[in-house]
Amino acid sequence: MKIIITGSTGNVAKPLTQQLVAEGHDITVISSNESKIGEIESIGAKAAIGSIADLDFLVKAFEGADAVFVMTPPNMGAINIVENTVNAGKNYAEAVRKNNVKRLVMLSSIGAESPVENGPIKSLYHIEKFYNNLENTSVTLLRAGYFYFNFFNDIPLIKGAGIMGGNYSGDISIPLVHPNDIAAAAAEELVKNTDGKNIRYIVSDVRKAADFANVFGAAIGKPELPWVEFSDEDSLNGMLQAGLPQEMAELYTEMGRGVRMGVVQKDFIEHKASVDGKIKLEDFAKEFSAKFNS
Repeated sequence: MKIIITGSTGNVAKPLTQQLVAEGHDITVISSNESKIGEIESIGAKAAIGSIADLDFLVKAFEGADAVFVMTPPNMGAINIVENTVNAGKNYAEAVRKNNVKRLVMLSSIGAESPVENGPIKSLYHIEKFYNNLENTSVTLLRAGYFYFNFFNDIPLIKGAGIMGGNYSGDISIPLVHPNDIAAAAAEELVKNTDGKNIRYIVSDVRKAADFANVFGAAIGKPELPWVEFSDEDSLNGMLQAGLPQEMAELYTEMGRGVRMGVVQKDFIEHKASVDGKIKLEDFAKEFSAKFNS
């Protein structure tokens, strides 16, 4: 199959590309960075260099594709983040429509069924609708859990204050995922012969927030590492002090509030979705420890 992968050589796109190339597919990877050409070609894929904000570029890049894997970058600027992300998704949908691509797999997120109280995830709520409105394309919305790699952002707090925390309690359970498990699920979905519009959750583990501190603390030699629940105000101010732009910090604070209220986890729980990923929290703790000590 001729398959287009967005996401450059990121945490999901790279292992996904490697797997599909190994399976013998004709893969083109879209990146905005010319310096990635060598890395992409070394994997055995072709590189298409351009901006996902450029619809003409995407239309040309998607030409002749049997399937596309679409994801929006996690950082869409410091302002108008949701709007910029939604516009990128709209461009993907239009490029798929103009090329009559028959199969689309989207990297979405838990919580994407809600337009409110989920921070940056609300952009995916709108993007999912663009793809579900494509008339001649079978679609799988791959709703992923909270990325393990986001925990790397907690390292400065652990080193500086000796705590982990968020604006939700340690008793809150959160679906988690490793990018390699997402890549494996996406590879499976891209080559499926399926019709209609489908939702698939991809989650590696479901754990209470207090477990994050317990498991990572044990892995880094700090077994007493506590989980601390912050107020929304303290959470926002902490992110601002860490250098996050105002709008991004506000969106992440809202997402934490949505976790606390159960909005983000709601549909995953009601779906009684299976936990298909292989990489559990304790497995990832080894990667966390290596990063912490690097």
